[in-house]
Amino acid sequence: MVFAQFQVAHLVVAGAVVVLNSYVELSATEFWRIMVFAQAFVLVENCLAFWWASRALQPADAWIAGDRSPSAAIRAWQAVASLPRDFLTGKRALPVALNIVPLSAYVLIELGAPFWPSFFIILAGAGIVLLYAAFLRFFGIEFVVRPVLELISEDLPDDARLGARTVSVKLRVLFGLPTINIISGVVIAGITAPDDGGLADLAVGVLVTLGVAFTVSLAMSALLIRSILTPLQEIREGTRKVLEGDLSVRVPVLGSDEAGSLAGSFNQMVAGLEERRKLRAALEAYVAPELVSRVLDEGPELEARDVEVTVMFLDIRNFTAFAEKATAREVIERLNGFYELVVPVVVGHGGHLDNFIGDGLLAVFGAPERLDDHADRAVKTAIEVAGRVQDAYGDDLRIGIGVNTGQVVTGSIGGGGRFDVTVIGDAVNTAARVEAVTRMTGDVVLVTQATRDALIDLPCEFIERGEVELKGKVERVHVHAPVVLDSQRAAPHLRSA
Repeated sequence: MVFAQFQVAHLVVAGAVVVLNSYVELSATEFWRIMVFAQAFVLVENCLAFWWASRALQPADAWIAGDRSPSAAIRAWQAVASLPRDFLTGKRALPVALNIVPLSAYVLIELGAPFWPSFFIILAGAGIVLLYAAFLRFFGIEFVVRPVLELISEDLPDDARLGARTVSVKLRVLFGLPTINIISGVVIAGITAPDDGGLADLAVGVLVTLGVAFTVSLAMSALLIRSILTPLQEIREGTRKVLEGDLSVRVPVLGSDEAGSLAGSFNQMVAGLEERRKLRAALEAYVAPELVSRVLDEGPELEARDVEVTVMFLDIRNFTAFAEKATAREVIERLNGFYELVVPVVVGHGGHLDNFIGDGLLAVFGAPERLDDHADRAVKTAIEVAGRVQDAYGDDLRIGIGVNTGQVVTGSIGGGGRFDVTVIGDAVNTAARVEAVTRMTGDVVLVTQATRDALIDLPCEFIERGEVELKGKVERVHVHAPVVLDSQRAAPHLRSA
């Protein structure tokens, strides 16, 4: 497609020879000799241009061959997006510019005109033709590569730093409009020129169009640029602030045209993002952040998984008696104050708050985020929570904590559009039963033998409490109590030998 687009240059040069004939009356032989000579130059230049374009596009070969990795996509995008501008700048533009010198010399020979000033008049006219061809090639290549860029963009990472060499809208308008006026002026001057005007009329036409292009046309271009770019710059600045995290930004809607519609859509989009952030923040107040991320990635119905975790079950002792005497507001305030103390400790150690059960809570370590040291984290959390509660409440509020390790199933439970993400398994029930045993032993924290065996680094020493019978379980469970807690007291009838 790039090579086919290059062939438009043949039509441009053919039109230039026709315009030249409108200024200088050529014989049929002169006309066709100049036409053939000019077309030969274009053919050579097209072949060189295609060879250069093939080399410039080599970084995209891996992507074209099927490599859809981010690095291959970035290299391909940079090569393809830079191609239009590269044809107008750097070393690539030099051979194209040099083509007009021998071509102008040949036309001068065919016309039999004196070197001064005819050669420079013809050179100026050839330069205008070159300018027109360059702009056509630039926009033609842009048109050809756009579908390819769209495909490559699908494989680009969202945070990719592209850095391709492209031409800004400002430069397109600033140079595009004067160029159109120059070319139009030269063509119109040639059509309306008298038959005997010769190269002098061409010189006048070039000078007049250049004067108009760089005065009136340039001023109009500057006004047009301001009209187009001002709303775009506002949106660009707004986008930068959004990327920095400011979702309160809004851009002014300056009209009902395309730019105004774009500004309005931008404001609606940012408002939607702000609402989404508020919704997520509110959701994370009720659900663990890592679980929110998983739900957003996988959808509301999370796939069930079998995982080994450590479960910590905490309960406030004798809270029912307090609730019977207190008002509902006092009960809520007491629970919220308690959880305000406990929850940061659980979260700080990587625990997931699975459920608040009235005056107790269930925390899971190792799900939904996999943790190799889940037992260590759970035991450290239990010890720290016990210490903080003792420091904050003393004997006014007593708690019991049971910790157990085992296999559970984690996933979505529910239906009818309402789901709860929780863990189910005997390990959860055992942790709750072990917490109940703390009332019998007088300990604040008890951990099972399964948790004791799963520890990677011992966070403390343990006192064996022997085997205990748990409600609803046939097999007795061996439990241990951390010795770092001043409140740990051994129950003689459960103390091991």
